[in-house]
Amino acid sequence: TDRLDTRCTLSFQGRGALNCVISLARGFAEYLLGRSPLFLGCFARLLGAGPVFASLLQVSVKGVDLVVACNEKHAIMGPNGSGKSTLAYALMGHPAYEITEGQILFDGEDVTELGADERAQRGLFLAFQYPHAIPGVTVTSFLRSAINALRKAANGGEENPVPIPEFRTELLAAMEELKVPRELASRYLNDGFSGGEKKRVEILQMAMLKPKIAVLDETDSGLDIDALKIVANGVNSLVGPEMGALVITHYQRILNYVTPDYVHVFVDGRIVEEGGPELAHKLEAEGYEAFTPASVGGDA
Repeated sequence: TDRLDTRCTLSFQGRGALNCVISLARGFAEYLLGRSPLFLGCFARLLGAGPVFASLLQVSVKGVDLVVACNEKHAIMGPNGSGKSTLAYALMGHPAYEITEGQILFDGEDVTELGADERAQRGLFLAFQYPHAIPGVTVTSFLRSAINALRKAANGGEENPVPIPEFRTELLAAMEELKVPRELASRYLNDGFSGGEKKRVEILQMAMLKPKIAVLDETDSGLDIDALKIVANGVNSLVGPEMGALVITHYQRILNYVTPDYVHVFVDGRIVEEGGPELAHKLEAEGYEAFTPASVGGDA
């Protein structure tokens, strides 16, 4: 395809099973570790992913062939339990997911064994459906630490902290653009935040970290219409020649404001239908029944 001519590629492929197990013993601490300050390149390619299994939930990703490029907005739509979030977490390198077969390639580099922070250093970002609070760490401190970690990685491991005046100017501008109240900057990250504030701060992180590909896992969940518009406007303003986005959602609602270039229907671990924005409207009107097997277990 002509869209393969780009500066960076991310491949998610497995000839056999791409196995993934969630260990309950690892619990909440490792889940937070997966939410590194450096999150999930101009190009993402997900090729024939083998089964991805999550214990208890029995969620599996059984086959994916997907290309996301800079300046493109893709939407993955599917019912609960279809494996959408499992795909996002496996792509991000969540530490509770163990990949036993298959490869994840970024710009030709095998990043399968890399941690979430290392993948983030290469330009990947994941916005969570349910952002966790981190008491004791302010939004400002969190963002500056994340940016400095990126700058250090880009500088060959040598410290290269962002100048405070530069950081402050950029932060305040981004907060104004996204209508994030200034007082949130001095509060602990997501601690006591409303659902809308949490999602705006997720997009604020995306704006400040400037990833090449952003995976948004049901960012519209729990938002009222005003917050939804603000978040959508933020996504629209950031996607461009330097960034592409993969928007995961159940509903067409957010796609009224973030018009996708491509829509992929994700059911039972597979992409079962693809199309343009009109496909999202069809799903909103008719639902997933035509694509859904008799039973799909768990949540995704």
